[in-house]
This record gives sequence, C-alpha cells and structure tokens, in this order.
Amino acid sequence: MKHNKKRNTAFIYETLSRELTKAIIEKDAQRKSKTVSIFKEFFSSGAILDEERRVYNVLLETKNVQKNIAERLLQESKTQHRTLNENSIFDAQSQLIAAINKGLGQDVWANFVPNFKVLASLDAIFNNKVSVKKRVLFEQAAVDRMSQKTLNASQSDLRPVDALTYRTFIEKFNTKYETLLEEQKELLNNYIASFADDGFELRVYLNEELTRLKTVLGTAATDEEGLLGEKAKGVAGYLEGFRRREFTDSDLIKILKTQELVQELLTND
Repeated sequence: MKHNKKRNTAFIYETLSRELTKAIIEKDAQRKSKTVSIFKEFFSSGAILDEERRVYNVLLETKNVQKNIAERLLQESKTQHRTLNENSIFDAQSQLIAAINKGLGQDVWANFVPNFKVLASLDAIFNNKVSVKKRVLFEQAAVDRMSQKTLNASQSDLRPVDALTYRTFIEKFNTKYETLLEEQKELLNNYIASFADDGFELRVYLNEELTRLKTVLGTAATDEEGLLGEKAKGVAGYLEGFRRREFTDSDLIKILKTQELVQELLTND
C-alpha cells in the first residue's frame, strides 16, 4: 500500500515529537522554540488536527483489553473520525507541512519513527480510498494489538544491573532517539501537551510516574551496594524535588534517562 506520511496526522505528530526531543537534548533553543510554536499552532486543544490525533491515539495506545472491547473502540473511533471535516483536515495538514518545511526544513521527514507501519495501517482504516479488503485486514490487526496481553512492571523480575550498564545507557539514549521506550514516549507526549493546557496533564502524569520510578529505585538502592545503590538513592532524592518547583528541560532529560535506568533494572539479566 502506498502511504503518504505527510498526510498522516499521527505520523507528523510523532516525527515532530522526536524533533523536539533532539532539540532539547542537543540544547538547540532556537529549534526547540520553532518546534514548540508549530505544536501550539496545530495541536492545541480544539484544533482539527489535535482532534484527529486523539482518534488515532485510542487505537494506538489502548492495550490489554478484551477483544469485544477492542472491537467496540474500533467502531467508535471510526464513527468519531467520520464527524471530522475532511477538507478542514486536508487544509490544516497543508499548512502544517508548509510550516515544517519553512521553519525546520525537509530533514524532519527523515526522522525514524519505529511504529511507522502501525501508524500507516491506522491511517488506512480511516481512508475511504483504501480497498474494503485491506481495511478489514488492518482493522483486524488493530483489534489484535489492543487485545494482546502484555506484562506490566509488577509481573517482571527486578534484577540488578552493573555499573557499566548504568554508564552506557545514558550514552545510548543520547545517540539513538529511535529507541524510545513507551513510558518515555508518554512523558514526551504529556510534555508537548503541556504547551496547550498550561501543564495540567503533565503534572497529573508526573505525580504517578515519579511514584513508580521512585518505588523501583528505592528497591534497587536497598538491594544493591556500591555505585548502583548510591546512584539509585541520589536519583530517587532528585525526583522528589520535581514536586516543589517548575518543570524544566533539564528535568525532562533526567526523567527520560531515569526511565531507561528503571527499564534496565527491570529487565537486565
């Protein structure tokens, strides 16, 4: 299936998210400002592209539900998408593409988006130009993804990680943006959304996520001696400070790195 990623609202949002992440990590204030400006203009609450993105997200983010629930969510999403004005979406996408090309350059479209195939299949579900047979197959795949059982953190074994792993995971994150974890992606999405809602959703999310991270790190600090135990204690104490001051880019990077450390702790053999 030929797919035009520049006409896929979910893909554009994903690639802009990665562009913003790179700008923050590389401390490129000018590029960050331009990217944030584009987010505010085209994905603020009530904007047509934000409404379409939210429909995509129902199918993209739903996990671990019963098959009949997944099928119902699919049908409701299709119904909701039909209420959106197709011409308004096309016009907004055209303006967004022009803003990206002018403000950020063509390189943005080369960003690697790991779930590109999934985003393309979801776009096909809402595209009337796609054949009925293909749409049915993509719809079934979407239902299967939403109803597939996944393990949560409490079902995983907490295993120790050595000092070398701790030092290298930061280097890996700084050089490979395409390997973002699901929780890192969720943090970035909430951070981006904070530009439009004055940070309310971000604060709600951080309250839960920081609690999770501190719990895992607290266990590691108790179980491990030496460098890792001290690092875990230090990070846990730093996380507590987020609750008492304004959230900054530096905080975002530290939490992204902490999320990867926690993942290492939960999965390392």
